[in-house]
Amino acid sequence: MTESEARGRRADAARNRAQLLDVAARVFVSADAEPSMRAIAREAGVGIGTLYRHFPTREALVDAVYRDQVARLTVGARELLAGLSPPAALRRWMDLFGDWIATKNGMLDTLHAMIESGEIAHARTRTELLAAIDEILDAGRATGELRADVTADDVAAGLIGIFTVATPPEHAARAGRLLDILMQGLRATSSTGRESP
Repeated sequence: MTESEARGRRADAARNRAQLLDVAARVFVSADAEPSMRAIAREAGVGIGTLYRHFPTREALVDAVYRDQVARLTVGARELLAGLSPPAALRRWMDLFGDWIATKNGMLDTLHAMIESGEIAHARTRTELLAAIDEILDAGRATGELRADVTADDVAAGLIGIFTVATPPEHAARAGRLLDILMQGLRATSSTGRESP
């Protein structure tokens, strides 16, 4: 096999893995209970052997989906700030956080077991997510658009509360309304008490 062919196979394998992660995340969102590996393979249009070649165990798949979602949130903060104002970036990031919460619904049992066993470092995930929120808050403080007295912990607590009572996708409209209300409280106000533009 030539070096070019090897690179092509590696690229194909990476694309296949990314596609399987996307499909698995979608299946986890829509599942009432943890879906079988066979159901995920079927939804992805691949044989069960292909799924197991990329993810030899359910735990390996859950770990990969979980880490992929966390990476989307941490990288997403920077990407959103590159194209949006800090308040708009924070509101959109809240939607991404909701997507992450919804994805966890279909893998909760496995996820809890992995966190308890130490296979997934929950504290590290929390630190990464708080850093992403801080990045957006810092940008908003610098422009005067977000309140200076709000911490990443405050925002995280608000999000957890909202998504506890309005879990997407079933309650997406209610979650969206509550997130909009939260955003109103996070905006900086001028000396007249009116929202800054």
